[in-house]
Amino acid sequence: MFQSFDVTADPSQGITRVGQLRKALAKAGLDGYLVPRADEHQGEYVAPSCERLAWLTGFTGSAGAALVLKDRAILFVDGRYTLQAAEQTDPSIFTVESLIDTPPREWIARNAPTGSRIGFDPWLHTVAELRALRDRARARSIELVPVDDNMVDLIWDDRPSPPLAQARIQSKDYAGELAAAKLERMAKAVREAGADCTVLTDPSSIAWAFNIRGQDVPHTPLALGFAILPVDGRPLLFLDRRKLDRETEAYLTQLADLKAPSTLEAELSRCAKSTGSIGLDPSIAAERLRLVVEEAGGSITDLDDPARLPRAIKNATELEGARTAHRRDGVAMARFLSWLDRQEPGTVDEISAVRKLEESRAETGQSLQMPLHDISFDTISGAGPNGAIIHYRVTTKTNRTLAANELYLVDSGAQYDDGTTDITRTVIIGRPGDEMRERYTRVLKGLIALSTIRFPKGTRGMDLDPFARHALWQAGLDYAHGTGHGVGSYLAVHEGPQRIARTGTQVLEAGMILSNEPGYYKPGSYGIRLENLIVVEPASAIPGGEIDMHGFETLTLCPFDRRLIDTGLLSPQERDWLDTYHARVRETLAPLLDGETLDWLEKATAPLD
Repeated sequence: MFQSFDVTADPSQGITRVGQLRKALAKAGLDGYLVPRADEHQGEYVAPSCERLAWLTGFTGSAGAALVLKDRAILFVDGRYTLQAAEQTDPSIFTVESLIDTPPREWIARNAPTGSRIGFDPWLHTVAELRALRDRARARSIELVPVDDNMVDLIWDDRPSPPLAQARIQSKDYAGELAAAKLERMAKAVREAGADCTVLTDPSSIAWAFNIRGQDVPHTPLALGFAILPVDGRPLLFLDRRKLDRETEAYLTQLADLKAPSTLEAELSRCAKSTGSIGLDPSIAAERLRLVVEEAGGSITDLDDPARLPRAIKNATELEGARTAHRRDGVAMARFLSWLDRQEPGTVDEISAVRKLEESRAETGQSLQMPLHDISFDTISGAGPNGAIIHYRVTTKTNRTLAANELYLVDSGAQYDDGTTDITRTVIIGRPGDEMRERYTRVLKGLIALSTIRFPKGTRGMDLDPFARHALWQAGLDYAHGTGHGVGSYLAVHEGPQRIARTGTQVLEAGMILSNEPGYYKPGSYGIRLENLIVVEPASAIPGGEIDMHGFETLTLCPFDRRLIDTGLLSPQERDWLDTYHARVRETLAPLLDGETLDWLEKATAPLD
């Protein structure tokens, strides 16, 4: 299994560990300390050795932060994790606040004692984050103190070792472009931005730029490292050589000078002294890098990561790989859902369902000659009320049986050489109630609205987000997460800068892959989420129109549960879309299926009555 079901959260340890941290703070002359859920690269997934927030608080979500003061401790999480945070932390120690409405900078500005000295690890906070923190703290004369030694690490006696998994080359057959060409394009972008060099801090950018993949963090094929990219001359790649076999090392030495990660600060300081300006992306670059540059007398230019947008706009090879990966994944999903439909209510639990789905993906990948490398994230397998926990992670403690007449939500994905997948389906175990069908159909209407929309050049994700919510809003309903995130090409399942959300400011461009996943969650009862991956199509003419418009191509191939659809709530156009989509699913997957699964597919994709 690529996924563990062990119980990793331990709220009972919070009181002891927070007490130890407070003693360390007092010794260092600090009144508080910030503990983000982050590593030096600011990625969503971090190695076990960097799970400081989980170790300290018990909270295991993928986004959050803690602020520990002398007399109180606050955990900040977003709407996806409100229920989870309450369950995983000790309420006598931690107060839970909204990471969106009252982030640490706002809480500190409103509540921290005047004149406080609050410490932070400058490797774990971005340049932009510290700018905002300092701006808000200044009004109360609060001093933000960078510390050389992470305060959590000082008390974490059994901290795991940093990862040293093997890196490997990503073939041009899947990447679609040579690394040398990518690096040349990026250097040109840096030059045009007015900088002399830039630091690549995001391992996804390094993986994309150098056409390599790794295994240093769960479920995302990254080799953790940094790179300095000058406008002239060879890049410097800071990657532990123990991660490289002879072939991969020989390949990388043709592209860059390999350096030990421990030499990054010294090399950056040298660059700062010898060049005019160093570009840093303030949204993802660690504050420590800014300090190194300025301490060496260099200057900083705010510069977007030059790989981020090119990485998001997939080339023709990557798009064809995504289509192939989704056909394969559709076969695996059909086999899984067909199997699930044949089981008696009460005979399957959340964990056994996850195991069966992973088994289906592995066997399908083997039979279609494209091995499953990993899942793209821990499968969300939520039965009944567990489905209402937006980012639920099943454990041996929470494992629940899929009972009769309850909804089951399964959100999962896979990592293949040719693409990354992410799909959510909600199905009924037994017979649905009228409310379930009504709310499922409203979520489906939101998915169809995005699938069919046409939009002009220059449209941002935030402009499209309301269309997915409209049918829910009309009934006084909503969901506490974004509608869509970017997806990588055998890279991160959550990839920026593109997203469909209230905060999605990036213009959507042809070739970007996004998720389309509206939902509805009734705490204590059930959750509904439906998700397809979609790709932005080039703008084209509409008959009789005056402006070329983008649209979306749907990549995901998997039926929706017809038993949960209230056809009376669908417009004729929505019914047509669904019947056409199901016909496409059937025509694409049927040649790859047989027996009971094929029979199931025929029924699951039949036209609506």
